[in-house]
Amino acid sequence: MRPSTYFTGENQELFLQDIRAIMNLFQIGSAELPLGRTVWQQLAKDSFYIDNYTAEEANAIRVSTTVFVRESGSTVSFEQAQHAVSSPAEAAKTARRLVRLNLLVLMRRITGEKGGPWGILSGVRPGKMVRKLLEPGLTPESVIDKLIDDYALDQDKAELIVEVVGRQNRLPQFRHNARQISVYIGIPYCPSRCLYCSFPGFALPAEAAVGSFLTALAMDLCAARQLINQYGLEIQTVYIGGGTPTSLLNEQFRQLLEMVKFFLGETVPTEYTVEAGRPDSLNQVKLELLKRYGVNRVSLNPQTMQEKTLKLIGRKHTVEDIISMFQKLRSMDEFYINMDIIAGLPGETEADMQDTVTRIAALHPDNVTVHTLALKKGSRLKMSLEECSELLPGRQTTENMLAIARQAMAELNMHPYYLYRQKYMSGNLENVGYAKAGTECIYNVQIMEENQTILGIGPAATTKAVQPLTGQIKNCYHPKDVHTYMKNLTTYLAERNAVIAGVFE
Repeated sequence: MRPSTYFTGENQELFLQDIRAIMNLFQIGSAELPLGRTVWQQLAKDSFYIDNYTAEEANAIRVSTTVFVRESGSTVSFEQAQHAVSSPAEAAKTARRLVRLNLLVLMRRITGEKGGPWGILSGVRPGKMVRKLLEPGLTPESVIDKLIDDYALDQDKAELIVEVVGRQNRLPQFRHNARQISVYIGIPYCPSRCLYCSFPGFALPAEAAVGSFLTALAMDLCAARQLINQYGLEIQTVYIGGGTPTSLLNEQFRQLLEMVKFFLGETVPTEYTVEAGRPDSLNQVKLELLKRYGVNRVSLNPQTMQEKTLKLIGRKHTVEDIISMFQKLRSMDEFYINMDIIAGLPGETEADMQDTVTRIAALHPDNVTVHTLALKKGSRLKMSLEECSELLPGRQTTENMLAIARQAMAELNMHPYYLYRQKYMSGNLENVGYAKAGTECIYNVQIMEENQTILGIGPAATTKAVQPLTGQIKNCYHPKDVHTYMKNLTTYLAERNAVIAGVFE
């Protein structure tokens, strides 16, 4: 019993977003037209029809959800009711949660499918909610129970996110400091565009074009330094990402690091990270530059250790290139090394993931980030999905891959320390960063938990200004397109100035 379309009843405006979120888990689309029940019974075929009713009961909210299924002229109805204690101020929020919970229970019953292990919990940063639950003094065990009962999480996901938040809370570098910030610098160039990538990464252009970009970036860095000085801000971490910053030519890369040195002045950040991305973007000259300019973290991102997949996703390097470059980085004894891998890549199996993590474990990196493939709009993979959908691992296979990776990280004595989710992820799963104790990347924690202001510099960079007292966040965005960024830079800098001033003045 699996119609492909659903209708909502009349007067369901409050719940439309919640209904859509749950039905998306089961890949069932909206007819985008609310109908009265009588009209629906006459018109709709092979569809779901959803109604929700709320009632206040003293200090509680009760929500009843009914799903009607019309198939071949007959109608079958399913009903689920939930109630929860709620103050008047929280009544609408509680009702929306109960609608999600009711509908998830019903859809699992009707379709025989699970809809994913994260239950009704949506959003990029589940850790923020867990942190709030822990603040009133609830024990980790009681928070796990609440996530299972109130949000329908699987036991292992509830335990995972509570473990992540607990580890973050024990990191001394994560403690809130009103004037402490991190800096992100975006470099938009890549050797080539990967199959799954939605970022408008640009192949490295002619030297003159890169020179123009670096001139604009220098202006951006100078303006950011003025903000830092004006408001007495302290830089905790610097992260140069992209794109692949190390795709710049040797002299261009030196110019970049020299500009960042000038920007930092006497500041020595706790962390200074450069995304190296692909091993073929590095060489001995760049390794020496990283060392000379004080970089102490490098991210080398194989994504997979399967030759067949590297070719399929558009990488120009081999598995041996990854191993060789890792060994060169390690021999310098200057850097913490992160490696990224992706679960759910086209054509891969659990056996491929096991082989990938076994090869990575043999290298003993300090951090490993295990991503779940996201089918992002604008990526070549998304655009060609009809042609290669049969190559994509199913939800359960992808979930098994994450479990394989987690076990491998545990055997390396690595623990999960940050977690986030994205739209369009395979199986509605998660991305998890693992680290050996004392090697955690603080920038990753700060950006994901929105605990600290992040000053964005360069194309596609986001500035997130966190109000020290309230935690309210104000954002502004630099454009992804390099030419737009350079042409209108003064406008974007004015917007960033206003956002920072609104928080720190």
